[in-house]
Amino acid sequence: MKKIVAFDLDGTLAQSKQPLSDEMAQLLAQLLTVAQVAVISGGDWPQFDKQVASRLPEHADRSRLWMMPTSGAKLYRFQDGAWKSIYAELFTDEQKKQILDAFDASLEATGFKPEKTWGERIEDRGSQITFSALGQQAPLEAKEHWDPDFAKRKVIQADLVKRLPGVSVNLGGATSVDVTQPGVDKAWGLKRLAEHSGVAEADMLFLGDAIFPGGNDYPAKAMGLDTVCVRDPADTANVITAIIACQKSA
Repeated sequence: MKKIVAFDLDGTLAQSKQPLSDEMAQLLAQLLTVAQVAVISGGDWPQFDKQVASRLPEHADRSRLWMMPTSGAKLYRFQDGAWKSIYAELFTDEQKKQILDAFDASLEATGFKPEKTWGERIEDRGSQITFSALGQQAPLEAKEHWDPDFAKRKVIQADLVKRLPGVSVNLGGATSVDVTQPGVDKAWGLKRLAEHSGVAEADMLFLGDAIFPGGNDYPAKAMGLDTVCVRDPADTANVITAIIACQKSA
């Protein structure tokens, strides 16, 4: 019986940058009655609030929910009736400049510059710098067709790793490349989750859609957690339903 069920967000609990469906929000509320729940993904807190926190039904036990933006470099808990920051591993201004310069050089070298973009392509999330190939406001359909097999981003990732040897570079979402502090990835975040929650790693289960080498969910598998690779939110909903049934009968 797992004490914490942890999830990736985009592509796992919801479509890219979209709010939880009503069905998923209700399923998470049900899951919170039988286990603690963690959400760990590349977006910053405002995105977590929009996609998850604001979508939960009133009866959901938010005190059992761990919110981990920017691949776990930040942690939020619901305390005294509000969401509060527990920690944040932030980049210095000098580090940010090095990363932004590396992105510019990498995109020039690899040649992956789409003809049309929607909004800013590089976002400073404090503890994470995220490159979104089609821009932060790109429509879902365009994002899903740009790099469905991660091939383009793997080339960008390989180039960035050479230019930024002191940081973590992972692929996430539908078009994103995430850069975090050295060693800060989902494995780092999940280890911090174990420390703050007092729940052993063996008592955690992780669900994500990018559990493959280079994917930003893969560190969870590499650290030895039990994992379930899902195809999309509909697949996740089926897995959650099964977990609830198993937990209740345990």
